[in-house]
Parts: sequence; structure tokens; C-alpha cells
Amino acid sequence: MSENYVIPSDVFALAEDLSPTEQELLLELRRTLEKEISPYLNEAWEKATLPDNFINVLESLDLIDPPLLRARGEDVRPLYCAFRTFELARCDINIATLYNAHAGLFRTACLEGGDQSQIEQWKEKIDSHQIRGVFALTEPDHGSDIAGGLATTAEQKSDGSWVIQGSKRWIGGAHTADYLCTFARDKADGQVKAFLVPRESPGVHLELIPHKASLRIMQNAEISYQNVEVSDALRLKNINSFRDVARCLRLMRSDVAWIAAGATAGAYEAAVRFVRSREQFSQPLGSFQLIQEKLSRMLSNVTSNLALCTAITRRQAQGCYRDEDSALVKMTTARRLRETVALAREVCGGNGILLDNDVARFHADAEAVYSYEGTDEINSLILGRSIIGISAFT
Repeated sequence: MSENYVIPSDVFALAEDLSPTEQELLLELRRTLEKEISPYLNEAWEKATLPDNFINVLESLDLIDPPLLRARGEDVRPLYCAFRTFELARCDINIATLYNAHAGLFRTACLEGGDQSQIEQWKEKIDSHQIRGVFALTEPDHGSDIAGGLATTAEQKSDGSWVIQGSKRWIGGAHTADYLCTFARDKADGQVKAFLVPRESPGVHLELIPHKASLRIMQNAEISYQNVEVSDALRLKNINSFRDVARCLRLMRSDVAWIAAGATAGAYEAAVRFVRSREQFSQPLGSFQLIQEKLSRMLSNVTSNLALCTAITRRQAQGCYRDEDSALVKMTTARRLRETVALAREVCGGNGILLDNDVARFHADAEAVYSYEGTDEINSLILGRSIIGISAFT
């Protein structure tokens, strides 16, 4: 490589554990983001639109199962996937969330929830973006209580097919997806099942959610299902209860933690750029003690988040997956992100609320990360249950 893959805010050089090939891929991702996406982010955010080419640019990089890794005899390692998410979020939270709706949420549901024949049928198409999918779990009246409150239903007919009734809400990327991985409660046994519902199925209706103050580029939808028929072949055979859904969520929360870590770095680096160039009282803004104190706290958060995420990824790569680990990491990184974007906004003063300053976008979008894929309160209770051995869920 003519240029090394270096993250400016990675003070302990944790990215050095990536192989040269992985670093090459991530460097190409960064260059592409800087050239093809970053210059257009603030306008898209202000207009609350998702430019078509954003998805095309991301998919063209072929980052889920990179041919370059295969050509060099390397596996797709969890650490590479993690830093891929970090780099996307360091650019923008919307972009990372959009990409992970397919590469993280949908893909995880299919590979964890499908049987061997389904995995063989779907994996290559998912990895190559031949098909796009999203994860449809949350409902208009059920978010944190979705485990017991999930109201969308599925009823199997005599010919083996299923009829789905209900609605989902906050489903990011649904309007560009080919399949909606829809979770519904089986009327026969009361257990939660998962179905890959074609978006164009009769009875499926999508309506984009307007007036958002966060994640404005990411298009979230409310979906209604009215007598939607799905063949049994499109039911993920290894999801037969909410316990199986929780197995997927265990993996996804660590992905969201990496989004929080990347966004923390992006907000911090944007703030540093601003205070280096801005002058007040005839000297650089960054030369003041109070500004440097805030920058130090921000860099501490970046470093802590990156170290924590790297630690859980290494642990999971060894086969150790625990709900409390994912909950702890998502809870902690989201809290530190929230503090960091507030500090970044502070050091930029009034300019911190202007969209021509990337800090403003990170500041607004961090609120969504704080809540999605497990609120702070829910993750706290998951962690508390592991500490005490008693569930405090109502």
C-alpha cells in the first residue's frame, strides 16, 4: 500500500491487529467514503433524503465477503467486519446504520435463523448484494417489550403456506429491500417465527416515517401486513421462539456498539478540525485550557469505546457469546457517544448546530444510536440480571 491505514483517534493502535489485506480494504472504503459520500451528507441530511448512489457506492465495494481476501487465502474475520462498521460510522451514523441493516441485521438473522439448506441458498446472494434485506421486529406499540408483546401474527394454512397480519415500525431501509425479515407470533403455539417476506407481496404496504430529528438520511418505514401469504420455504427454520431471536440480538448489539465507537471517533475528529482552524481572542480556539480539557475527555471516550469493542470482538471470535457482554458494550459505548457529541457541540459553539459542521449531524444522530437495538434501560437490566441472578424486568 502507498498509504497506511491509520485511524487518527486510535491512540493505542488497535487497528494494527488487522492484516495488511484487511487494512487495504478498509483504506479503500475510507477513500470511497471521502470522495463519493462525505461531500453530500449534510445536504442529504437536511433534505431527509437517501441518494440512490449511496447504496450503489457501498455495494460496489463488495465488503461483506471481499474477493481480495479470498484471493489471498484469508478468511473474513470478525475483527475486519468490526472495523468496517467503525469506518462507516466514523464517516456517518446514517451510512453505517444503512449498511448494517443488510450486512448486519438481515444477514445475521438469515445465517443464524436458517437451516443448512437455506444458508446455502441465501448466503452468497446476501453477501454479493444480489438481494437486499432488512430486519423487521419492532412494532408501533412494542419496542422494549417486544419479547412478550409482539403482536404481528402468522397462521399456517392447510397447504403449508403462512398468512401474516400486523405491522412493524422503525424498519430502516425497508423501501429499498427485496425481503423483509418479519417476526410474527405463530397462532398455533404462540411462539415467534421469522419469515422472509418479499417486499412486493400483495398486502404489504410501506409508509416512510416523516419529521425525524435524528437519522434523517436513513429512511425508516412503518409496514403493514394485510393477509400477506408467504410460502413455508421462506420461513427461517431455526427461529422457533423469542429465545432464538435473542440469539440474533446478542450478535447485533455488538455491531451497534461498533457504530457507537466509530461515531464517537468521527465527532471527536470533526471537533478537533474545527478548534484547530477557528480563532477567538486572536488565538486558535484549541489553545484554551477549557477546550483542551473537553478534547481530552472526548479522546478518552473514543479510546475506551474502541478498546471495549475490540475486546468483545476478540472474545466472540473465540466462540464466547453472552447477553450481558453485548448489553454492557452497547450500553457503555452509547453513553460515551452521547457525552462526546455533546462536548463536540460545545467546543464548536454556535457553529456546532450548523450542518456545514459535521459535528451537528453526529450530535443529532447519536440520539438514535442511544435508543436502537436495545435502550440504555433494557441493556442495564440485562447486565443487572447477570450480576444479581434475579430478573428485574416487569
